[in-house]
Order: sequence, then C-alpha cells, then structure tokens
Amino acid sequence: MHEAGAPPAYRLHLWPHRSLSQRGFAGFISVTAGLFLLPMLGLLGTPVLWGILPFFVLVLSALWISLRRNYRDAQMIEQLSLWSDRIEIVRHDQTTGRREWAANPHWITLHLHDKEGPVPKYLTLRGGGREVELGAFLMPEERAALHEELRQALRRV
Repeated sequence: MHEAGAPPAYRLHLWPHRSLSQRGFAGFISVTAGLFLLPMLGLLGTPVLWGILPFFVLVLSALWISLRRNYRDAQMIEQLSLWSDRIEIVRHDQTTGRREWAANPHWITLHLHDKEGPVPKYLTLRGGGREVELGAFLMPEERAALHEELRQALRRV
C-alpha cells in the first residue's frame, strides 16, 4: 500500500489539441468578415445591401458561436494516477464537471477495441464495477500508443 500523500508511480495528463488559438480565432473572424464584405462594396448606397446584410450578420454570428462552443467543449483534461494499490482517473470538463473513477490496478483490465466503440481504437479500463473510457478525443494512433504505455506501467506496478 502507498502512504497517504505519496506521489504516484505513474501519472498521465491528457487534453484535446486546439489548433486555433484566441489570437487565431480573432484573425479568422476578421478575415472572414472582410471577405464577406468585399463583394458588398458594390452594393453600398442601394436597397439591396439591406436585404443581404441580415444574412451576412447571421452567417458570421453562427460561425462565431460554433467556434466559441467548440473551444469551450475542448476545455477538458483527463488525469490518470497509478500507485501500487490504486489507479484513479479524474476527468474535468465544462459540461459534466468533475468525474472520478478508482480501482485496484491488480484487478483492472485494459481494452483497446479495434472495431466496436464510438471511435476507432477505443481505449477502456474495466474495474471497480465500471468500465471507463480514456482519451476518446485522441487520434487512433495516439490511443494505440497510450494502450501500450499503460499496459507497461500496469505491468511494472
């Protein structure tokens, strides 16, 4: 058994990749708005502009909202900690808050589902009466590498 407060033998932090930074988001919205406005320059001073303008605002607003929601939904982190007598996964995300799972590492099974599951190479841990997913937001190759790394860490412990 590990002592209370002892550091884990293995620790892992997983989070989704964000390819668009805050600065990139502002640049993308600005360039998109500029490209949308460019064809409307010829319509300045005509009543047709007022017919097209609401659609421009609607499209730009929908783009803004969808990118913001995507950015907010990607603010999650999964933390796996492994001791000789305990493994725990803590997941923090915006929609469900904090969720925890813990089990004895000697009684868990690690599965990499090639075909079945919501994503290819679906990685799960089963133990403590539950089956939990790990790294569903990762690429299939990353989940396969994570499976091998976790298998070795569990074998060492």
